[in-house]
Amino acid sequence: MTHTSLKGKVAIVTGGGGVLCGQMAEALGAQGARVVVLSRNQENAQKVADKITEDGGEAIAFACDVTKKSDIEAANEKIQEHYGQYHILINGAGGNHPEAVTTNEAFRWEDVQDPEANSFFDITEEGMNHVHDLNFTGSVLATQVFLKHMIHEEESTVINISSMSAPSPMTKVLSYSAAKAGIENFTQWLAVHMAKHNIRCNAVAPGFFLTKQNRKMLLDDNDQLTERSSKIINHTPMERFGQPEDLTGTLLWLADPSYSRFVTGITVPVDGGFMAYSGV
Repeated sequence: MTHTSLKGKVAIVTGGGGVLCGQMAEALGAQGARVVVLSRNQENAQKVADKITEDGGEAIAFACDVTKKSDIEAANEKIQEHYGQYHILINGAGGNHPEAVTTNEAFRWEDVQDPEANSFFDITEEGMNHVHDLNFTGSVLATQVFLKHMIHEEESTVINISSMSAPSPMTKVLSYSAAKAGIENFTQWLAVHMAKHNIRCNAVAPGFFLTKQNRKMLLDDNDQLTERSSKIINHTPMERFGQPEDLTGTLLWLADPSYSRFVTGITVPVDGGFMAYSGV
């Protein structure tokens, strides 16, 4: 399906050097959007931008650490040399930190004594702050900087990236779950705050997708399911991990005002039925 309304629109994608948001950037480029790919790693961002241009689209790439507002503002100055107004912002930068997770799903006294294990009491302030800043504060800061250029006569949209851990926190990942819950709250807040200015704000909550970041958690050295990923698959009625292109339809629907003009303040799960399944 061709989304003609997206042609010529400027789309900024933070975390665009990653697997999922890289695919989102490519999907927007394929619809004729002019894509700005941002990532902490310039090389990763450039690879995605090059793929878009090789396929006949228009894209530029810049390094940007969304945990630093000065970094976002510097990236914005570079973008302004190319585009004056923006229409789509995808807040996709995110991740975790080893000092913000527990080794086991349930507390065990043995973990407190084990130097190789992380118990609840071993979660560090540094780790928590890193995860919160990267997933939540970074999205707010990026929105502050880029949204100023999205208030104009044309319709604009902000799409945040949530997680299955937002409505029901996943075990082990305390800070990540809390930050993603914050993202869903921010999505609703911003939707209400900007509703009178032709700006919609929604979120996409991917289910479990196999990416570079979580591959070691989901697959063992023989590329077989780990104990944790077996639980995930058993709780996913479609019995598979998501593939990056599985997000494309929802992304384009939310980005294109011709299809979702009256949709704002919601989170759309793309999860193979994970949230719908009670386990019995």
